[in-house]
Amino acid sequence: MKTRIIFSITTLLCAVSIYLATCVLTLPESISLMEGESPEFSQLAQSVLNVSAEPVFEPDEEPVITLRALGMPIRSLNVNVFQDMEVIPWGRTVGVRIDTDGILVLGTGQVTDARGATSNPVDGILKSGDLIISADGGTLNTKEDLKAAVKSSGESMNLVIQRDGRRREEAVRPVTGPGGQKNLGVWVRDSTQGIGTITYYNPATEKYAALGHGIIDVDTKKLMELRTGELWPAYINDIKKGRKGAPGELVGKMDTSNIFGRVNTNSPTGIFGTIENARSIPNERMKIALQNRVHEGPAKIRSNISGSEINEYDVYIESVNRHSHDSSRGMVIRITDPRLLSKTGGIVQGMSGSPVIQGGKLIGAITHVFVQEPAKGYGIFIENMLRQEKMLP
Repeated sequence: MKTRIIFSITTLLCAVSIYLATCVLTLPESISLMEGESPEFSQLAQSVLNVSAEPVFEPDEEPVITLRALGMPIRSLNVNVFQDMEVIPWGRTVGVRIDTDGILVLGTGQVTDARGATSNPVDGILKSGDLIISADGGTLNTKEDLKAAVKSSGESMNLVIQRDGRRREEAVRPVTGPGGQKNLGVWVRDSTQGIGTITYYNPATEKYAALGHGIIDVDTKKLMELRTGELWPAYINDIKKGRKGAPGELVGKMDTSNIFGRVNTNSPTGIFGTIENARSIPNERMKIALQNRVHEGPAKIRSNISGSEINEYDVYIESVNRHSHDSSRGMVIRITDPRLLSKTGGIVQGMSGSPVIQGGKLIGAITHVFVQEPAKGYGIFIENMLRQEKMLP
């Protein structure tokens, strides 16, 4: 009997230990709360984990909640505290152009010299995703700047290269081709542009947020380093309808002569900046809801799929992932509005950033489409965009 009781107690302790470990491992590094709100954990977790009664504040630091098991501290969570704030949900499409901070390397290859021999002059020096910051002491802003520097170089030239946030200087030897033209054998890009949607404008900070995800270079698959950027008015005049295996696209005309806004930040949670013409900003203000208030069920999105007209469309939030490591994929959203489905087939390129509204509050933005099921896609929680905005200068 004793052996059976000991075995039962041991089994129970193991089960509790496994549960505790699961609770701790699945918790995020931080949680978000509205001012005055208390954190919520499952009843079973609360019976095992003791949470400190109040967040602990240190000067110039985020508040912290400490989790304890059997009186022992086992995990601390940073707390992002949001005021009961209002922003202006938008949903307008705009043309977006960003210029890279340096010249982005897409790839390298072989070049032929005047004698017909081939070589790769930057092999082992440059690779896809690198940024060429300067050449022989001269700052590079455009591809033409790099071409001019190579053309005027001597037998070798010094490049300042940035890789993974670190800079170093390297000497390279351009190859002179049969026509006398010098070449490094490198493919580069200095800018990109497209159409996206503004999610909200924050009257308190006078900043907008758009896209809900960063601008990624299509070749290197890396977040593009921003030097400067602009928004232009966009007027949607056509739609390439999405279908299984082929994402659709909003097609529009961008008025590049009229600067609508500036892009100051390109981040994993969207682009941020300022609006040039305050008269273009809508007047409606709306409260936000944090992810702990987002639930599966009906919601709406605001999107601009024709001309400059913004409309609301019905959607359904199919799942909520509060602990996703990819902040742009916190929700799975399905388009249910027959009007939108008939015109676009679901979520199409250009709709990224469309604000998502549930219960009369702004909860997030559309970010990605499911390629094999265009009626569905991902969304980001609005708190992730606001937290990024809070960190901006």
